[in-house]
Amino acid sequence: MNREKGGFEQLKTVLFWDIDGTLLNTKGAGRSAMEAAIADLIGDRTDLSALNMAGLTDWDICSRILEKCNLEPTAENIEQLEKLYIKHLPEMLLRCPGYVLGGVREILENLQQRTDVLSLVLTGNMEAGGRAKLAHYGLDSYFPLGAFSRRSRERVEIAQRAMILAEQQLGKLTPDRLYVIGDTPHDVRCGQAIGARAIAIASGHHGAEELRA
Repeated sequence: MNREKGGFEQLKTVLFWDIDGTLLNTKGAGRSAMEAAIADLIGDRTDLSALNMAGLTDWDICSRILEKCNLEPTAENIEQLEKLYIKHLPEMLLRCPGYVLGGVREILENLQQRTDVLSLVLTGNMEAGGRAKLAHYGLDSYFPLGAFSRRSRERVEIAQRAMILAEQQLGKLTPDRLYVIGDTPHDVRCGQAIGARAIAIASGHHGAEELRA
């Protein structure tokens, strides 16, 4: 914990932020990059418009895409698809008319000035992809730390790593000062898994009633 003037201990609030649908909307840049990646891999274009990717980890998304294309979702194949995806993502971010959600920059700027709040990324994006999105929209400076997708289909595992990361910075944390902010039921479950409160953003795929349930 930080100690303020006068010796009083200041309690930190930790905010774990999802990226897609919470901070920004790429307007399909990720999906387009995946379509280009699978085309590189199999030599033919695959339409992924029917695949619901909201809230899934990139590892899970790649696994499902490979299965859709009748390819074995081995670690080697998934990693190859991820590399191709990262190759195409910057171009697709430029092509697609994405945007930062309303109020996000102002909120992050305000939080950055405060000493009682720590903001971290908690996302299903692989780190290279998540960082590329944040940098493209000028949000990377607000999130020097974060937990990203690795070799897992489970968002809960990412949430647990995010919690460890926060405690490495601040020491032992109490659940009443932890918040997971996201736009899918997966994000809500992440909050439940680490004892945090969930702030659900009804910005796209999931409505307020579904998220509340």
